[in-house]
Amino acid sequence: CPLTLTRSIADCRIGISTIKEKWETRLFMPNIGIATVDYLQCLYGSYDQSEEAVYISSHFLPNEQLVEEILSLNPNESLVFGDQVIATFGSDKKKIETKANLICIKRPWDLFSQNAVVLEDDFAWVTRGRTSQNLDVHSKLIGDADQLFIEEGAIVNASIFNTTTGPIYIGKDAEVMENTAIRGAFALCEHAGTKLSTKVYGATTIGPYCKIGGEVNNSILFGYSNKGHDGFLGNAVIGEWCNLGADTNNSNLKNNYGEVKAYSYAVKEEVKTGLQFCGLMMGDHSKSSINTMFNTGTVCGVSANIFSSGFPPKHINSFSWGDKRFDFEKALEVARRMMERRGKVLTKEAVSVLQHLYNQSA
Repeated sequence: CPLTLTRSIADCRIGISTIKEKWETRLFMPNIGIATVDYLQCLYGSYDQSEEAVYISSHFLPNEQLVEEILSLNPNESLVFGDQVIATFGSDKKKIETKANLICIKRPWDLFSQNAVVLEDDFAWVTRGRTSQNLDVHSKLIGDADQLFIEEGAIVNASIFNTTTGPIYIGKDAEVMENTAIRGAFALCEHAGTKLSTKVYGATTIGPYCKIGGEVNNSILFGYSNKGHDGFLGNAVIGEWCNLGADTNNSNLKNNYGEVKAYSYAVKEEVKTGLQFCGLMMGDHSKSSINTMFNTGTVCGVSANIFSSGFPPKHINSFSWGDKRFDFEKALEVARRMMERRGKVLTKEAVSVLQHLYNQSA
C-alpha cells in the first residue's frame, strides 16, 4: 500500500493517534521498538530481539481485553486469531485463541472504514478524567457536551459542532476558523486547522499540522498535509507532506453504485475492496494541481506530482511527474522545501528510503 511504502503500519494514524502510540499508552510502555522490512528499519533503529521480548502484530489495535491477554502470556506462548498471530512471547509452541473483539487493519481502506469505531474508543481513552476547555460563546453545540473535548491552546471561533453522530476532539493548539461545521466522529490533532466555512462529516481524522478546507467526509490525513481549499475529499487516506491543490476533488462512488476496485501493491492489479464508497489513497510527498479530478478508488504512490486535463489514472506510480518520471534530486528538493516550512528536516534515513523506492519504481 502507498501509505506503508515509507513507514511501518505501526505509524499509520487511525482515530486520534497512530497504532504505535495506542499500544504505548495502553501498555504504559513508551518507546516501543518496531521491527519492519529491511529498507525501512533504518527509520526505527534497533529493537529488542531477546527471548524476553513480546512481539505484537501492528495490524491489530489494542483494547482492554486484548492488552490483558497479551500481558498474561507466558514464555513460548502465542496469542492467535484463527491462523493469524496477534502476539508472541519467545517461540510460539503453544497457541492461545483470543477472546477479545478485534479491529484488524489489513488494507489501506480499512483505515477510514474502521475510523468511526476507533475514534470513539480513542476519545474515551484520551479524555477520561479530564476537563475540556470551554466552547466559545459564538459557537453552537448540537448534542452532548461531554462528547466535545477542546484541548488547551486550541482556538475555536463561531462554528457548529454536532456530537449526535459521534465525539469531537480538538487537539492542543489546533484552530477551527469561523463558520466551520463539524459532525462527529472527528479529531483535529495538535496544531492542525480548518479554513473558513469548512464542512466536515464523520468519521474524519485530521492529523498534526494539517490544514483542511472545503468538504471532507470519512477521511484521514496522517500529518503535515494540506487540503486547504474548496473541493471534496471522501473515503480517503492521505499520507504526510501531501498537498491537494485548489478545487481538487475525488469521486468515492461509482456511477453504477457498484463495488469499488482499487490497485493492490501485493498482487500488482486491481482488487475488490468490498466497499461501495472508496475514494483516494495517497502516499507521502505527493501533490495534485488545481482542479484535479481523482476517480473512484484511486491509489497514488509516493512523491507523485499529478496534473492532467482529465482524470489521472486510477493507479499513479511513485515519482510520477504528470505522465513522465520525476527527477529524484528535484523530488528531494520539493520535499525539503515543504518540510522546512514546518521546521522539519529530511533525514539521511528518509532519503535512503526514498532512494530505494525510486529505484524500485523504475
